[in-house]
Amino acid sequence: MLYAILSTFVLAALAPWVHQQAGRHSGWVLALLPAGLFLYFARFLPAINAGEVVVLVTPWMPGLDIQLSFLVDGLSLLFALLISGIGFFIVSYAGRYLEKSRDLGRFYVLILSFMGSMLGLVLADNLVAMFVFWELTSVTSYLLIGYNHEDLKARKAALQGLIVTVAGGLALLAGIVMLAIAGGSYELSEILNSGDAVREHALYLPLLILILLGAFTKSAQVPFHFWLPNAMAAPTPVSAYLHSATMVKAGVYLLARLNPSLGGTEVWFTVLALFGAATMFTGVFLAFRSTGIKSVLAYSTVMALGTLTMLIGIGTETALLAAMAFLLAHSLYKGALFLVAGILDHEAGAKDFLQTGGLRAALPVTSAFAILAALSLGGIVPLFGFVAKELMLESVLGAPGWVPLLALLAIASAILGVAVAAIVGIRPWFGKRVEMPKQPHEAPPALIAGPAVLASLGLIFGLGPGLAEGGILAAAARAVNGGEPVDAYLSLWHGLNWPLAISTVALVLGLLLYRHWDRARAALAWMETAAKYGPERAYDWMMDGVVRVSEWQTRLLQSGYLRYYIMFIILTTAAMVGMTARIHGVSVGPLHLDDLRFYELTIVSVMVASALFAVLSRSRLAAVAALGSFGFTVALMFVMFSAADVGITQILVETLTVILLVLVLFRLPGFLGLSSRWIKLRDASVALAAGGMITLLLISTHNARGFDSIAWYFIEESVPSGYGRNIVNVILVDFRALDTLGEIFVLALAAVGVYAMIRFRAEDKKS
Repeated sequence: MLYAILSTFVLAALAPWVHQQAGRHSGWVLALLPAGLFLYFARFLPAINAGEVVVLVTPWMPGLDIQLSFLVDGLSLLFALLISGIGFFIVSYAGRYLEKSRDLGRFYVLILSFMGSMLGLVLADNLVAMFVFWELTSVTSYLLIGYNHEDLKARKAALQGLIVTVAGGLALLAGIVMLAIAGGSYELSEILNSGDAVREHALYLPLLILILLGAFTKSAQVPFHFWLPNAMAAPTPVSAYLHSATMVKAGVYLLARLNPSLGGTEVWFTVLALFGAATMFTGVFLAFRSTGIKSVLAYSTVMALGTLTMLIGIGTETALLAAMAFLLAHSLYKGALFLVAGILDHEAGAKDFLQTGGLRAALPVTSAFAILAALSLGGIVPLFGFVAKELMLESVLGAPGWVPLLALLAIASAILGVAVAAIVGIRPWFGKRVEMPKQPHEAPPALIAGPAVLASLGLIFGLGPGLAEGGILAAAARAVNGGEPVDAYLSLWHGLNWPLAISTVALVLGLLLYRHWDRARAALAWMETAAKYGPERAYDWMMDGVVRVSEWQTRLLQSGYLRYYIMFIILTTAAMVGMTARIHGVSVGPLHLDDLRFYELTIVSVMVASALFAVLSRSRLAAVAALGSFGFTVALMFVMFSAADVGITQILVETLTVILLVLVLFRLPGFLGLSSRWIKLRDASVALAAGGMITLLLISTHNARGFDSIAWYFIEESVPSGYGRNIVNVILVDFRALDTLGEIFVLALAAVGVYAMIRFRAEDKKS
């Protein structure tokens, strides 16, 4: 499993080379990997459908008890199949759709890395690993949305999506740490079996709020829904992948995954059901009043994400099966419709529904599959979208609370959903032929393969819903239900009931709304003004506030004078240490100076005299000499206390420092003026604050040892564990190897920077 996920990143690194070798066929070549992954994941289907749960473990950080563990059950397997299966069509589609792009190699790197990040997210059993992959999806999606980086709109949309999702990710990080504390483990497979302990824990409410913030921002729930339509600045293959199988469903996956541990409470049901229903209606309403092809599809995705959240919140067995069915139905029809949108743009130059019409004759194959997918979007019989919608309506009508409100929003969404489906499935293909920017013609096989397969599967699963239920959906619903089988089933015909009556009314009223779409949009024109004061405006205000605060703190802190930087650092540190000491009641005990020797007092006196002379001297050279005296005295102190190697290091550093300072002094002009008395008092106060803070800390901690000294551990383990008798060296090379490596890296980076500046300076002089 680890190699399967890592293979996507390996291929991503090789993708530019593969593109150079394979040319216009590179999409098909690279798509072989997601196809192979789909077959690999399909091997788990028999075991998962038999009720098994597979946990695969690879050690990662044994010292911290963190491992790369993977959980394969119905839920994670459903997502893995969707990610890899739809990923095959996305990669092959992109090879032809973007074949004229000079950055197609870079696109392959990003899309394959994004695929691997999503696979790692849904398959990870360890919370830390899941969060790492979670953040990787945010970063890679940011790069994908901003693929056309020369376009200001694309850059702004990418940054907006990154800020919203990463802010939610920070909340999620705190939430999963609390979840691990409440559940007693960082392994999801163990936490899912500790639902009662988590729900009864004192941290349940705060961790729930934080996790919901992370999930809601990722899956564009109200009021965070605004970033998703703006992400349509990405190329169409990216939009298709984001909306059908990957990024935006990550939050839904998290809610479904944690339902056995966090679900079943009143706050879980209330928050998810209400926010989900509000998002469902908001998304479909905004889709109805939009005209851009990708905008309409994006807002309809917001509607689907709200529906899924609402169903998971309702939490009944019928609702959980409905959520899995709706998830699959949406992935199929939305993937097909976005790819069709790309065909309309690529083959006809169409970007807005108002600029389309009569394209059925020029694109007969594309139109057929587009209509099939649109029928599933509208929940029209016999498509799989109809099966999922019927079960959704049944779940809402049988919800444990808030039934009138949820039912009202669900019915309104069903009506508007039919109207949106009519816009997508009728407007571009029928009616009077409209002149297009390009001469429309049928798409090549690489572009039409994805819509054909995905839309056809929607029809097949609609006619035989048992194929989908028995194939994976029942196992997925069982996983969301805590491992217990669900007492519900999928069927094209449930008899004459309220969901069927609602669907019939929705079909009639939805088609009526579509017929008067232009008039309805005109009547809703006032919404444009109202939208300027929505959540996106709050985001803009926040960003403007960040800029203003940055400007203020830059003027205050980034003055360009090193003395002020040091002063602020010292004062802030002293204030924070002082506040902490006061809060925790730190006190200074009595000083025992009886055992001080005469030579120790002499050394201390020399140090004090050197420091005072350096401060009071008006000669730079004398001040440097005094500082050197102070440094050599410190080295003598190290030698006295048996730290000869540290003393030698101090002598070398001090000697080099004095030499460099003296050399620099010859380059400096003489003193033009001395500081005023007020500045001297200020600087003295800062110096006293720093010195007093360090002195009090040392005195208070000298006798406040809460644990045995770690020095004895290093002394005992230096030879058997580090194979060295020089304890300091062993600590640096073995016990603190990563810290030393980091220091070496910093020094190496600084050296490279200095070398680069010298080279650039030399080249400038030559030129």
